[in-house]
Amino acid sequence: MNDLYFFLAIGMIAFLYSSVGHGGASGYLALMAVYGFAPAEMRSSALILNIIVSAVAFISFYSGSSVNLKKLTPFLLGSVPAAFLGAMIHLSTPIFRILLAAVLVFAILRLLLSIRNNNYDTRRIPFLTAFIWGILIGMISGMIGIGGGILLSPLLILMRWASIRESACFAAAFILVNSISGITGLFLGGIHLSSQIYFCILIAFTGGLLGSSLGSRYFPLSIIKYALMMVLLFAGFKLMAG
Repeated sequence: MNDLYFFLAIGMIAFLYSSVGHGGASGYLALMAVYGFAPAEMRSSALILNIIVSAVAFISFYSGSSVNLKKLTPFLLGSVPAAFLGAMIHLSTPIFRILLAAVLVFAILRLLLSIRNNNYDTRRIPFLTAFIWGILIGMISGMIGIGGGILLSPLLILMRWASIRESACFAAAFILVNSISGITGLFLGGIHLSSQIYFCILIAFTGGLLGSSLGSRYFPLSIIKYALMMVLLFAGFKLMAG
């Protein structure tokens, strides 16, 4: 493995994802899949990096905003226990790669959607509907080792339950809480971390801090999202090619 390219990619993924309020787990997973990491190691390492970057992103997007985090309550009530249980389910490598590729495609569609729909009136979030969606997102997230924000964001936008800026902040908070729940489930079922995780944490933190600071204040979201889509497209093609 070329360590230099791998670490540069970790930093770039953290930078790009955090600039739109995400932790980057799907990107880390795709990268590790390309480099031949085992699924168990991928999930554990990706969740650790996800917690670091999503925490930084949440602070950046929430700072000085008027976002009402109580709107997340029904989603979290469903997703947190589901993510915990999902993390204890061990998938075979082929199923893991297929599910991860599907999430990457969904992420691309989410980014396209948010680029095209930037202004709309938001609606009230039905508690029961949000709770059920939380369970579904949490289970999928726990099984493949992501925080779920990349699945929550398009739902919030499609249903007009949050604005673009709100969805970024909600996604970061959602990712942080579910990643912590997922990593707890992995600890109980057996956690496997990459030997390079500590250096990866340092690089991801730096990339996340820069990306979220610039993305929440200065960068045009459309430019960042198009760049991120290119990363996801490449990773998706690599996964499907095997």
